[in-house]
Amino acid sequence: MNKSVIKFVTDIGPLAVFFYFYYISDKNLKVAIPPLIIATIISVLFVWILDRKIPYIPLLSGILISLFGGLTIYFDNPKFIYMKPTIINILFALALFFGKYFTNEPVLKKILGKSLYAQMVSQGSWKDYGLNISSKHIGFSVFKNSSEGAMYKICKNFKPINKNLKYFITDSGGKIIKNSYNLKNLITNTDWKKL
Repeated sequence: MNKSVIKFVTDIGPLAVFFYFYYISDKNLKVAIPPLIIATIISVLFVWILDRKIPYIPLLSGILISLFGGLTIYFDNPKFIYMKPTIINILFALALFFGKYFTNEPVLKKILGKSLYAQMVSQGSWKDYGLNISSKHIGFSVFKNSSEGAMYKICKNFKPINKNLKYFITDSGGKIIKNSYNLKNLITNTDWKKL
């Protein structure tokens, strides 16, 4: 299997597991959080097996999901799991503010690695993202501003009508602007600055 596809699955897999259990249990966090924690740990281990290293973001996310998910279940209070994004944002803010005193390399690049997402965030082109999962496809939406609609969406089609529509990028109106049978080719052969 393509390494970029595996990376994409390990990034969004735990979220897909969470939402699956969340919705089949009538939005019961106590049912949905344990599979999320297990899927996150498996995802982090899989990344380590694949690359022999664990990037900071999946590791930090795994620790916080396990900690705050566990607190949510133990105290039967959803406020703990809702705190996770705030804690991550605070840690990022502290890393960005104080990081310049410890390294000459841009801190976001150091934290996020060499991924496309890291490059686009460190350049200021991408500000926010969202994930969409349906029976037809899974999509990674990119936002220039979190208060506006998505600039574009990178999608994997579960039931493509031909192999070239397995992966595609849509514009803000949902029109397909680029497509490929291979995710790595689609990502590396796209001029992101011109989109």
